Amino acid sequence: MRRTGPALTVLVAVAFGAALLGAGPAMIPLRLPSGKVLQSEVMVKDEDRAMGLMFRPSLPSDRGMLFIFEQPDFHTIWMKNCKFPIDIVWLDAGRRVVDVAPSVPPCKADPCAVYQPMRRASYVVEMNAGEAAREKVVLGAALEFKLP
Repeated sequence: MRRTGPALTVLVAVAFGAALLGAGPAMIPLRLPSGKVLQSEVMVKDEDRAMGLMFRPSLPSDRGMLFIFEQPDFHTIWMKNCKFPIDIVWLDAGRRVVDVAPSVPPCKADPCAVYQPMRRASYVVEMNAGEAAREKVVLGAALEFKLP
């Protein structure tokens, strides 16, 4: 769901085809401050980050998505072609929460809204809407995960 350039259509088609063939991103456990663990897809490649949660009907309650970026920045997220609301959580290099956008709705019309953190972030976590508050994901809280 990361906003990218005009090659997005091609990237979406390639990523969607790879997902259908079973060649998808790695999955890792991500521990929330409450202790709940989300099995999270790791999005490292540009094409995976571009695809994000697009076109999926839902996200299972024990799943999340972790976007990894090479450099800390004000990484933006949009909800183009998404079908359900999510919480977006930005983390610094130490994996501490620097911002949370709760219950972000799907984009219904172009141009889509773009969401960005108040501080630079190295990671973005997407989870079901309402989960961040329920699982104590607040500013300064630490999320735990080991990268593959």
